[in-house]
Amino acid sequence: MKWKSSLQDYRSYLKIEKGFAINSIESYSNDVKKLISYLEKNEIITSPIAINQVEIQQFIYTTSKDINARSQARLISGIRNFFDYLIFEDYRKDNPTDLIESPKIGRKLPDTLALEEIDLLINSIDLSEPQGERNRTIIELLYSCGLRVSELINLQLSDLFFDEGFIRVLGKGNKQRFVPINTQTQKYIELYTNTIRIHLKIKKGFEDTVFLNRRGKKLTRVMIFTIVKNLAIKAGIKKKISPHTFRHSFATHLLERGADLIAIQQMLGHENITTTEIYMHLDKSFLKQVVDTFHPRK
Repeated sequence: MKWKSSLQDYRSYLKIEKGFAINSIESYSNDVKKLISYLEKNEIITSPIAINQVEIQQFIYTTSKDINARSQARLISGIRNFFDYLIFEDYRKDNPTDLIESPKIGRKLPDTLALEEIDLLINSIDLSEPQGERNRTIIELLYSCGLRVSELINLQLSDLFFDEGFIRVLGKGNKQRFVPINTQTQKYIELYTNTIRIHLKIKKGFEDTVFLNRRGKKLTRVMIFTIVKNLAIKAGIKKKISPHTFRHSFATHLLERGADLIAIQQMLGHENITTTEIYMHLDKSFLKQVVDTFHPRK
C-alpha cells in the first residue's frame, strides 16, 4: 500500500462512510499530507502499513516545534484517525499513535456577543448600499437561527417555510433539520429577496440560492467572514469574532434564558449532546438559578 492511494481511499471513507463536509475532509487530509511530506523530506522509506511508533513520534516532535499545544493536539488527533481507518479496513492491526500523548489543553470557551453588541453590528450596516439589506439579513439569520457558515451560504428559497415558522437546514453529513425562525428575520429575508435579489442577474444553477453576490452567484465562506470582520471594525468591537460567534451567542443566550439543552442541541444540529455542552459556558449564577427554580428542596 502506497501513501498516495491510501490517502485517496481515506478521503473517500471520510466522505462516503463518515459523511464529512469537504472542509473537514481537507483538514484531516492535510494532517496526513504533513506526515507524507516529512517522510519524503527525510528520505524515510516506509508505508502506511509498516510505519512504526518511533517514526511517528519523531514526526510529531519535529513538526510540533513551531506550533502551539492546541495545534499539536489537533495534528495527533488527525494522524490517529487515519490509522484508525487503516485498522477499520484491516490494513493494520495496531495504531502507532496509541501510546503518544496529546498535550494537555484547557477547554477553550467560545467568544460570544452581548445582544447590545449584535445590535451595534447590525446598526453599523449601510442600508443605502444594495448589499446592505443582504448583509443585515445574513447577520440576523446567523444569530436568530444559529447557522453554520456552510448552512447559510447553501440555504435555498425552497428551504423557507415561513407559514410554518421554520427553515430547512442541510447540516453536516447532509443531515436535514428544521429550525424555528422568528417573524422579524422572516421580514428581513422577504425584504432582501423582494427588493434586492429580484433585480440581480442570477447565474444558471443559483436560481434557488437565497444569498447571492453582485454577479448572481452563491456567496463564499470567505465572503461571509469578510462581511463580519468589516462590520466588527466599523462597529468598534474589539473581540475576535467570526460568523461562528453568532452561533455561539444564539446557543448561549437561549440557555441563559432557560431554554432546554436538548432543544438547543436539535436546533444546532449536534449529533451528540456533549458537543452542545462545549458551546455553553455556563456561569455559576445561572446554575444556581436552575437549582433554585427546579429542585424540590430549594
